[in-house]
Amino acid sequence: MTSKGYEEVHIPAVMSWTLEPGETLFPVSNLPKYAQVAFQGIYTLTRIQSRMVKVTLESDENILLCAPTGSGKTFIALLTILREIEKHIMPDGLVNINKFKIIYIVPVPLLVHQIASMFIKRLNSFGLSVADITSVSPLTYEQINEAQLIVCTPETWDLITRRNTGHQFIDFIRLVIIDDIHLFNDDRGPILEASIARMIRTNEITQDLVRFVGLCAPLTNYEDVATFLNVKREGLFYFDNRFRLTPIEQTCIGITDKNIMNDLLYEKVMEHIRQNQVLIYVHSNEETMKTARLIRDMCLEKDTIKMIVRESSASKEILRTEAEQMKNSQLKELFPYGLSVYHNGLNRADRSLVDDLFGEGHIRILISTVMLAWDAYPPARTVIIKDTQVYSPEKGHWTELGVSDVMQIFGRIGKPVYGVYDKRIVITSHDQLQYYLSIMNQQLPIESQMISKLTDHLNAEIVRGAVETFDEAVQWLSYTYLYVRMIKAPHLYSLSNESLIQSAVIELDKAGLIHYDQNTNSIQTTEFGRIASHHCCAHNTIAMYNQLLKSTLSEIDLFRIVSLSYEFHRITIRENEKIELQKLLEQVQVPVHENIDEPHAKINILLQAYISQLELENFTLTADMQYIRQHSSRLMRAIFEISLHQKWAQLAQKTLTISKMIDQRMWHSARSFQHFKGAK
Repeated sequence: MTSKGYEEVHIPAVMSWTLEPGETLFPVSNLPKYAQVAFQGIYTLTRIQSRMVKVTLESDENILLCAPTGSGKTFIALLTILREIEKHIMPDGLVNINKFKIIYIVPVPLLVHQIASMFIKRLNSFGLSVADITSVSPLTYEQINEAQLIVCTPETWDLITRRNTGHQFIDFIRLVIIDDIHLFNDDRGPILEASIARMIRTNEITQDLVRFVGLCAPLTNYEDVATFLNVKREGLFYFDNRFRLTPIEQTCIGITDKNIMNDLLYEKVMEHIRQNQVLIYVHSNEETMKTARLIRDMCLEKDTIKMIVRESSASKEILRTEAEQMKNSQLKELFPYGLSVYHNGLNRADRSLVDDLFGEGHIRILISTVMLAWDAYPPARTVIIKDTQVYSPEKGHWTELGVSDVMQIFGRIGKPVYGVYDKRIVITSHDQLQYYLSIMNQQLPIESQMISKLTDHLNAEIVRGAVETFDEAVQWLSYTYLYVRMIKAPHLYSLSNESLIQSAVIELDKAGLIHYDQNTNSIQTTEFGRIASHHCCAHNTIAMYNQLLKSTLSEIDLFRIVSLSYEFHRITIRENEKIELQKLLEQVQVPVHENIDEPHAKINILLQAYISQLELENFTLTADMQYIRQHSSRLMRAIFEISLHQKWAQLAQKTLTISKMIDQRMWHSARSFQHFKGAK
């Protein structure tokens, strides 16, 4: 349907398949006795789970399960965990917890604790220790050694395995579960791909019996992912949207005029609010409140506020009472109208309250940030994505919402109710209409993004001692998903293993991270290569540090050099940021002598603003500051280790002090930097 200013495309709900003749749902009571305890409160498995009971519980086959988000894939993972536990049940009924470890990789930190908590509850009777690891809550190797089930992100698992030098817990890994493996297609895909390839190659070399289980959304090229995971035909399962617990009716709207965005959003909210709660996703914390006020004000203007919450209803009184007790000004303002916001600027208690009120149906409209789509708040029957543009600090510009995020958002379904459809609406620019229609219809193949980070991941393997020659480097590449796609779609990549490796090896050699002997094809790491791998630094960054670092550098120099790191090379200066940056410049502890128009001056200022715990007004500046914060501490620690290697004691002390200041968001001593004011 085409209207003035936009084009609207409807995708009808796909009716769920009825049970085939002779097909039944598997009763939990028919599971082995040891497994039933993990399914307390559940009486019957879903269709997908019923079809996969045999392969999960009675075999050690590698598995790739492609199924819609919200269809019960996590419990498939639970069945494979129970299979591994069963192997180690001793005659006295106890589990020999010292003989195995299980790794569960989830896409984002928000899910780590959520998934770990679920497994703690379900596996409590077996005496297993469950550890959840993120960059925010790291664990020591001793703590990891004590755990049998480790839940982590791709980043944390990559860091653990690339730093593994003599830690024996790797030898006890028997099951690896990768959730949302379609993350390969995103910017973070190379990390996940490299860590899985590392485990597969290690498994083949050591001949350990490790089972790999991949969980993902329905993909067009799922067989390529299966090839990568060494999944045989009997372990490959594909279920489309007909296997969803609740059918989804999807709408994609491509607008040619952004001025109609708000009116269109209001129209869609009013269209669905009588029957369903509405969950709206926007790009930032600030946008949640802006959108909430917009909907409230338009409802008041058009006298439709009673469609959200009736004056005489119990919800109205409950929300008014909660609002009176709230200290948060945003929630206090919105609650009486049946609206709320949900973002990481709210404290955990406020978010929990919003969870409860939305789950109980009192809050009718919830506006959330896209980044919290992975959080555990209750789903809604109607979900709207308002504008698919999100800001990416890593890329330095606004970009389109990724496949993984869209699939996660669309996976949020309510409890199955007969005859009820879930509604999913995407409002995007007209030129992106076909792209999102392809995502919604699962028509996009998953491609490898490894080429962009190949050199640095190769360095990690060289440092580990897994690659010592050019031929071994080529062999390592053959274990990646990139290699699978290069063979399957050579027209997209038009490169060979040898040429990719040749380029990467030469780059690493020039950067000083390895010694490459072209006569013997031998490859040896250097201390700089080890530091780069240990701290996950780009090879370009370490090469730059080697050129600029000197024993006599001051704190001014160190802040400037960190700001020049390759990790920040896409950060840019925008006209609307300059006024606020100038104000921040006047508050910095360490002088910044570069022109405000230079990107590394901006990075320097934002890093110091983070340490000073300054509140920023501009959204992109806030996003950039958080991105800089994520990288700057480890970059400074890399400089610290380089200083130690060079035996520069004073510089090592300075870098360690700055690193601690970044971690603690506190200046070591405000007075200690005052003498730099006005220095040139």
